Amino acid sequence: MLNSDRDFLHENLRGMPETPTTQTKPTLGLTGLTVNAMALIAPGAFLWLTFAQQCLYGQPMAAIGMWFGIILALLLCLATAMSYAELSKLYPGAGSSYFFAEQAFLSKSKAFKFARIAKFAVGWASHLYYWVYPGVMVAVTAILVGYLAGQLLPSVFSSAVPSPLLMVLFSIVFPFFVAWIAYSGVNASTGVNLAINVIQISALIVFTVIAIAYRVNHVEGSKGITLNPDGVPVTKVIATTTTKDDKGVESTAPTKDKDGNYVFEKNADGTDKDYTLTYAVDQAVSKGSDPKNPTDTFQFHPNAASVIAPHGFSFVLVQACIAILILVGFESVTSMGEEAKNAKRDIPRAVLLSLVIQGAFCYLFEYFGANYFLNSGYTAVTASASPAPIGDMMQIVGTWVFGSAQAGWWFMVIQALTGRDDELAGNLGVLHTQNLTPHRAIWTLAVISAVIGIFGVLFYFCGGAALSADTIKGLPQNLWYSFGIWPHDTGAAIPQSLLIITLTSNFGTFLLYMMTCITAIIAFREHHTFHGFKHVVIPVFGLLANLLCMLFYLVGPFSVAGMSFKEPYIALGIAGLWGIYGAVFFLGGSKKKSKSVLIESIAAKA
Repeated sequence: MLNSDRDFLHENLRGMPETPTTQTKPTLGLTGLTVNAMALIAPGAFLWLTFAQQCLYGQPMAAIGMWFGIILALLLCLATAMSYAELSKLYPGAGSSYFFAEQAFLSKSKAFKFARIAKFAVGWASHLYYWVYPGVMVAVTAILVGYLAGQLLPSVFSSAVPSPLLMVLFSIVFPFFVAWIAYSGVNASTGVNLAINVIQISALIVFTVIAIAYRVNHVEGSKGITLNPDGVPVTKVIATTTTKDDKGVESTAPTKDKDGNYVFEKNADGTDKDYTLTYAVDQAVSKGSDPKNPTDTFQFHPNAASVIAPHGFSFVLVQACIAILILVGFESVTSMGEEAKNAKRDIPRAVLLSLVIQGAFCYLFEYFGANYFLNSGYTAVTASASPAPIGDMMQIVGTWVFGSAQAGWWFMVIQALTGRDDELAGNLGVLHTQNLTPHRAIWTLAVISAVIGIFGVLFYFCGGAALSADTIKGLPQNLWYSFGIWPHDTGAAIPQSLLIITLTSNFGTFLLYMMTCITAIIAFREHHTFHGFKHVVIPVFGLLANLLCMLFYLVGPFSVAGMSFKEPYIALGIAGLWGIYGAVFFLGGSKKKSKSVLIESIAAKA
């Protein structure tokens, strides 16, 4: 807990005075702090979290700039991390963004009067991020569970289209289960965090190496592996049948025999036709699936150079606006000052080291491998329609390495288990120790996470992820699919809910990081340790990069062909309402407590 004066923001959130806290024994060195920061960034999130959303957001072309979008997001985070690192040197101990903001303003002879406003604004922005982000984790985990249910019980569930009812029920149970763990005080030790990080990073590297090897060993025209409509790896070309309805509208669907098995196309000699891969440039960017409305549509990269090329600044910005989700969390280690043996020295290093290891090494390598893997047998369009595209890729490469679809399935399951994300528990822990009383904090966040998670999965098959009529017809006809499956035209008109909550959380992140960069500039102004590059150039870059990403919510839909305006504008609306509510809350609370909005003197604060 903070050793500063009573926190106005938290005081109001509690609705009760602070409770005394026991003194924490400092036990963490640089390794321990770095490991804990890395655990909050959560490398397992890459497996299931953002790849589908990055393929979906900014369709039909923006996914082509995915790898370079990670670069921009990483640079943005590094600039922000440097600001956090410098602030933690200046204000060592158990700190956080709002604490840094308060201290930075109070240290100035003229700006001190704005300390309460700055502290509240930063704290309120951080809550938009910290309260929505766990809900995103709940929704993503629910989608993963739905995907795995289809793999385990294919006669009941579809892995390609997870059951909305199952996902909703899971979104209710899961956050309360995690809340119970947090409430019971069952927290992972640094040693456990280290083991989990080593296992997750190793698993991701293994997958990435195999994905790259698959591409290298499958040249143009090679026999390859694709997925049938049920998500099962096959090496043959599935036959299709075109029919007309009573209105004369044609539809094409895979052909099945009388036993329900897919029929393969035949060669001249009567043998099944092998599926062959292509990386041809004219197919890497196709004209889409609608011959009446041809649109440039990214499918795969023709070569490795294409993977790391930006392909357009607007595409890079689209990707950065999603990719930020996999990089956040490094700043949370600044609140562990009381547990650090040498907070002033080690926390700044841990902030930067965790981000460099996770982002600059792991994510850039892994995203290269996943993007380089894309081919005519598994395209970016296919990935955008999948609940777990990395799981699909694992099945394909596992089938290639181990020789059977069943072996490929087990490879995917093992990777999924090692990639489980503990981010929700981490956020519950952060809120538990810094906001409400413990039981109120945990259960309040559990309720919020459940509601956001339900919303995230309820309209998942909407917008760009709307299901085709043929796909809906092929779903299991049971109770699990009697709810939440929207007809194509209806679903296409409804904004995609997972994108909405992802963009809302990310907007809170950009806002918080931008304010932290501003705080760093103010904190070191007129300070004897002032350094022009560290305290002006880097935070100004971070400020502008975060601001640019926020502004792109407004202009992106008008600068990127095919990009929907619904999801980013709804996210902006939610952020705006949160800001208005915060202003009313702050002003009303100040009036009720007879506190001046502006601090008249330093003594008044004391």
